[in-house]
Amino acid sequence: MSIVKYISDLLYRYECVIVPGFGGFITHKISAEVNHFTHTFNPPSKQLSFNSHLKNNDGLLANYIATAQNISYYNAVKTIENNVALWLEDLKNGEIELENIGSFSLNKEGKLVFEPTNTVNYLTSSFGLNTYVSPAVKRLTNKETKIDVPVYTITKENKHKTPAFIKYAATAAILLALGTVGWNQYQNSQYNRLVAKAKESQNKVEKSIQEATFIIDNPLPTITLNVAKKTLNYHIIAGAFREPKNATKKLNELLNKGYNARILGVNKWNLTQVAFESFNSRTEAVNRLNEIKKLESKDAWLLVKKY
Repeated sequence: MSIVKYISDLLYRYECVIVPGFGGFITHKISAEVNHFTHTFNPPSKQLSFNSHLKNNDGLLANYIATAQNISYYNAVKTIENNVALWLEDLKNGEIELENIGSFSLNKEGKLVFEPTNTVNYLTSSFGLNTYVSPAVKRLTNKETKIDVPVYTITKENKHKTPAFIKYAATAAILLALGTVGWNQYQNSQYNRLVAKAKESQNKVEKSIQEATFIIDNPLPTITLNVAKKTLNYHIIAGAFREPKNATKKLNELLNKGYNARILGVNKWNLTQVAFESFNSRTEAVNRLNEIKKLESKDAWLLVKKY
């Protein structure tokens, strides 16, 4: 089984296809070009080259053959090895040709020399585009483009006469110029009128927006609220903690029980204080402290401090 077809298939999809034990085929994209001497136009294509040092099996060719032929990977590798062995043997006797890829031969040093084919374009985006030759474009010279203009000869009879065709041409030119000026003036007038009308409409819209935004027919009366700021100076202490995380844990515990608990901060002994609740009235604080001592903690106590 020949593997040449599978190499050719992969060259359309990949930039490098390695034949284990032989070498790698590499494609390089080149732009469209024009040969000004032969008048030949070449579409974008992939230039094919060969590197004899790329001999390690990367699995690409073997996997593709195994899938296409429905054989095992091991058998695909053996197929490649058999083809390479035949190529190397044929090279000893002369040149070998790989269809749609190119030809190989050995130089005096016994190294592979690759000559790519020019009949296949492996760039898929250029599918259907072929090289073509265009005939040279012949450009006319000034002599060839000379236009004969009728010459009017002045004689004694027509010396003081203006030819009729000149009169007509002059009249037509004047009328054309006047018509052009008049049309331009009319267009400018129409344009200015439309601009003025659009500007007027825009001003009306902006005025309506301003009135709708800032003018209120029945404004609400002004209300002045005097709000007394509460100062919470009386705090029922639940505990003081050396570790802040323990203070946070205690805070969450009290909040879950329904208390308006809060962290008061760090005291002079570097302990974080947590309060059950805080009040602005001493009477309320004392009454609440007695309830907490009965229901929650006998160690609760009252701190008087402004925060």
